[in-house]
Amino acid sequence: MTENVPENVYRNTSDNKFQSLACSLLSDKIGNVIPLFKGLEEILERAYLRISFKAYVSTLILSLLLFAPLMFIFTMLLMFFILQTSLSQAFLSGIGVSLLFSAFLVLCFYFYPIYRADKLKREIENELAFASGYMAILASAGIPLERIFYLMANFPFQSAFSVVARGIVRDVNLFGLDVISALKRASRKNSSKIFQELVKGLIFTVHSGGDLANYLKQKSKQYMSLKRLSLRKFTDTLATLSEFYVALFVAGPLLLIVMLAVMAVMGGSIVGNLGPDILLYILMYIGIPVASIMFLIILDAISPRWW
Repeated sequence: MTENVPENVYRNTSDNKFQSLACSLLSDKIGNVIPLFKGLEEILERAYLRISFKAYVSTLILSLLLFAPLMFIFTMLLMFFILQTSLSQAFLSGIGVSLLFSAFLVLCFYFYPIYRADKLKREIENELAFASGYMAILASAGIPLERIFYLMANFPFQSAFSVVARGIVRDVNLFGLDVISALKRASRKNSSKIFQELVKGLIFTVHSGGDLANYLKQKSKQYMSLKRLSLRKFTDTLATLSEFYVALFVAGPLLLIVMLAVMAVMGGSIVGNLGPDILLYILMYIGIPVASIMFLIILDAISPRWW
């Protein structure tokens, strides 16, 4: 049965050359640093990132060792040659920027798998109604549970549920687990209560010799009803967000633009050497676009998927 498994099931490490280099250079030298990232290993498993914990930490450390000095040098050159500051000011600015960049890089490396794990959880919950229906069709045809996950792992399109199915297939073929143990492991790795409930029901149905197809049909109907309810709730939330967007990103900037335009005609400055005309440009070309992008990201994060 192994020959029917897609190749990406067996990829447990990243193909990224930078990560491979970091792992080969630093994986044996970061024993004292590993405890600082306590809890990150479990998050990496939940995010289904194809990279080991040591390789991920090694990549972070190598990135700090390479890019923090580059930021220091770049900031010093910028401050000293372009902005014409003193050497001491350029040196202190370089240290400050490199420290800020290092802190930002650590936060990005730490929160990226958290974001990935949460995104995967939400996508799995959005797909459960259709995935359970697909599994019910396969089970009605007499296909065993293990083979069902083989087929789901080989979806022709990208799916969060197929990522979980590939993990189950990998545990069965590479680590020698039976499908029940692989399901339990997948349930522990996923923080979705709905997915954990589905897995518990699958395990109980298999152990008790129940009708797997009927169980999956009932769960598909249940998840479809929940999806309809969540979409109705989202329409109410969307109406509130639309009013918020019009007030904050349409009417508000218009009032500010009119006010700053009048102040620019009258002359004077607002903050230091910043005049109304400069603030107007900042608002139009930076403030409004950045705020709109952030609003779209938030909207995408809370939006239920339709597929």
